[in-house]
Amino acid sequence: MSKQEHKLSRRKLRSSYFTTIVSIALVLFVVGLMGLLLLNAHKLSRHVKENIGFSVILESNIREVDMIRLQKNLDASRYVKTTEYITKERAAQELQEELGEDFIEFLGYNPLLPSIDVRLFAEYANPDSVAKIEQEILKYEQVKEVAYQKSLIDVVNKNINRISFVLLIFTGALFIISLSLINNTIRLTVYARRFLIKTMQLVGATRRFVRGPFILKSLAHAIYSIALTYLMLGGTVYMIEAQLPELSMLNDLDTLALLFAGVFVVGIGIVYISTRFAVNRYLKLRSSDLYF
Repeated sequence: MSKQEHKLSRRKLRSSYFTTIVSIALVLFVVGLMGLLLLNAHKLSRHVKENIGFSVILESNIREVDMIRLQKNLDASRYVKTTEYITKERAAQELQEELGEDFIEFLGYNPLLPSIDVRLFAEYANPDSVAKIEQEILKYEQVKEVAYQKSLIDVVNKNINRISFVLLIFTGALFIISLSLINNTIRLTVYARRFLIKTMQLVGATRRFVRGPFILKSLAHAIYSIALTYLMLGGTVYMIEAQLPELSMLNDLDTLALLFAGVFVVGIGIVYISTRFAVNRYLKLRSSDLYF
């Protein structure tokens, strides 16, 4: 082989290695994303539910001291996460911004009432609990009514359960597809060197001796792929944290450690098993079968 052909061969080999590393990294990244969703499904569910709330509409003649006492009682309740007092003036301003016109000037007075916006803990953000909470709050004399969308709470709870079930099935299917993709990538890499495998076997090398270099090389590729996957997952978590700081993903070190450990085990495990089976396949073939 000439020097030029040798350089070309080495360049093709490096290109093949690079393609293998990137392919495995992309597959592991998708697996990692699904793992990230599954591990944070509970947090996402809580985040959605805790953004569901209701408005406690107060009497127009309520005294400030009574309003403060009522708000403190709500804050002390086991089911309330946060409360926010909305004055008549603020409610009117927000409605004017939504409508795009000054309805107070048209009516001649402000018909809106002061209110307290209540956000519940996720455990209580369901139709039955909200109905009981409504009855408790209506016992206060200063409360005129409790306003919330009953159908919205029911729909959100049903959809969260459905999405969780679909996500679980989708993750399982994606994991199987990922196994197949990584396995095929490894098999193609081994296929390109099938003649070398048979040559080593013909000169007396044992199966273990032949498999060794291939497994070590594949594991090295897996390590590079996993490192690249970590970088992509880290960037993704950082972007999610910027958009949804309530999830506190960067602060949940246990979940991140579990995610990265899972990616490492899956990557190393699949690559090792795929390489072992691929090499064994060509060790069992006759020399004449290598051309087909």
